[in-house]
Order: sequence, then structure tokens, then C-alpha cells
Amino acid sequence: MTKFAFVLHALDTADIARKYPIARYLPDAILEPILRYIPPRLISEITGITSPTGAETEGWFVGCTLTSRQLLNDPPERSTDKIIKSCNFAAQLGADIVGLGALTAVVGDKGISIADEVSIGVTTGNSFTVATAIEGLLKAAILVGHQPHGSTVAILGATGSIGKVCARLLADQVARLVLVGRRPDALQQLAAEIDGPAAIEISTDISSALAISPLVIAVTSALQTVIEPHDLLPGAVVCDVARPRDVSRRVAENRADVLVIEGGMVAVPGDVQFNFDFGFPPKTAYACMAETIILALEGHTTDYSLGDNLSIDRVKQIAALADKHGFKLAGFRSFERAVDDQTIDRVRELAAEAIASYHHPD
Repeated sequence: MTKFAFVLHALDTADIARKYPIARYLPDAILEPILRYIPPRLISEITGITSPTGAETEGWFVGCTLTSRQLLNDPPERSTDKIIKSCNFAAQLGADIVGLGALTAVVGDKGISIADEVSIGVTTGNSFTVATAIEGLLKAAILVGHQPHGSTVAILGATGSIGKVCARLLADQVARLVLVGRRPDALQQLAAEIDGPAAIEISTDISSALAISPLVIAVTSALQTVIEPHDLLPGAVVCDVARPRDVSRRVAENRADVLVIEGGMVAVPGDVQFNFDFGFPPKTAYACMAETIILALEGHTTDYSLGDNLSIDRVKQIAALADKHGFKLAGFRSFERAVDDQTIDRVRELAAEAIASYHHPD
């Protein structure tokens, strides 16, 4: 049996306090430096995963004891060293392949240097994250009343590893792409590389891009939210792939006419027991977690999704393997809650007139 591990980290010190109550009495300025010296932790054992093919796997959640702020703001070599230690700990537990979760997949060169120092396979899970983000966005858009082939999609964080591949894959499926990022030169280079019928625009201004884009994929590496209620069009559908989130919770509270979904919530086959509550319903996982599990079920123990330039072929390959092993998009969630039919109906009804005006002619 090929086994796996998946590396998690605390989003902030409040996550640490939920696990270790004494931490709530320590200010961040004291607690975060302490975390740098705490070794990786075993969070839980994962059991019960069984593919329809008969393949089985099991694994572990491993805690990298740094917060999101540390992973983004500490010197990359310091964060990378901590992640390498987490991966080596996973190998000691018996893992044959390890997935990098949340910002551990972003630090430095997005897993390449880490993989060079680790004896087992490493993946960021980004290939399957791309596949499920696109599938989720387009399915949700249709349910709300959009015609994807006639719509405009904004990709926030377009020059990142996930954003680039999303742009290339969506160029055949929508009318216009608005690529959003901080560096005009990188955006222009990406726009020149995209091969597809969609019209391409670039922007460094998130608000102006959202003002013309009813469909959105948000995948920045920002520590703070970048999408507020006033930014979105009526009837907008946003797939928020970023962790920490790109979309402010105020959107859910104040905009009943838009739909925000979390990217890549996937049903895992078998009677899976994660033995750790990461905010999803039982037997479901983030797509990045699912990619690691899929690779283990397939007996794949070498590196997979690493670096800035993800392969379209690998995105398609992991999607095919997911189907083979019984992984499916598990409905939609928004801010830790399931999106029910009534919510979708409400968005469609509140924004029906606006939605009809957004689409380009065939």
C-alpha cells in the first residue's frame, strides 16, 4: 500500500489557541517566535480510503508549526527549512508521497527546493485544485443563470501557478478573460502565451476588473481579503481558491445577489476518517489534499505539481485519475456552510435581469 501525508499549518495564532488553550494568553509577538522552534507535529491519522478499483491508502496530517503571516513574511529559507522538516517527519511516519497544504505550497519556488531535500515524492496539489476550481465555477455559473461561453471571467492572481493554468484552460470556454495581478510585464507575457478564442485583457486594479467580470476565480497569495461587497456585480459567481480567503465575509453578509464558493471541495471514496476537523463535511477534502490521496491510490511516489509552470497535461491527467478512483466535486460550500438549492435560486432571482446583460453574443 502506498501511503501519503499532508502538511497543514495554522492560519493565525487563534488556530494555535484552539489546539493549545494556553496560547490564547500569549500575544502574537511572543507566540510566533516560539513556534519557529517547535518541531512538526502529528495532527491525525487518516484511514478508510478505498477506490472503486480496489486500491487502498492511508496517511497522516502533519502540522508545520508556523502561521500564515510567518510563511509569507519570514525569510523564505527559514520557512522552507521548516517545511522540509515537516516533510521529513512525514517520511518517518511512513509516507511515500507528501502534499503541501495552503501557504506551505507557496513559499519560495513552490515546492521545488523542498522536493530536492526530501526523500519522498512532493506535490502542491495545484493540478487538481485547478481542475476542480474550473469545474466548480462553470457549474455554479450555469446554475445561477450565466452562459459561460458568453461570459467574462476575472482571474485574480493570474500570474501565479494556479492562475496561469486556469487562464489557459478557460480561454477555450469563455468569451473574455481579465488577467489581474501586480506586475504588468508578467501579465502581458501571460496574455501573449494564451492560445484560445477568448479576448484577453490585463489589469492591476482588482476593483476595475471585478466591475466588468460576472465570473471570478480568486487565487492570490494576499494575507488580507481583497474582494469586498461593493466590488462585485449583481449575480457574480466567485470561486475563492485562496487560503487565506480572498473574499471578505462581508460579501456573504451583505450581498444576497452573489454566490461565493470555495474552490475544490471533493468527495473522497470509501469510509474515510480524517480524525481532524478542518471545516469540511465528513468524507470531503480540499482538492489539494485529494490530489495527494489520488496519487497514493495510483501508486505514484514521485513529484507531481511543483513550481510556477503547471502542466495542462497534468491537470487533465489528475482529473482523469480522480474519475478512475471515484473522486467527485462535492457540491458547493461558502464560508464553511453548504450552499443549498434555495441559496442558488435566490441569487438567480435577485440578479436575473443583470445576468442577462453580461453575456457576449455567440
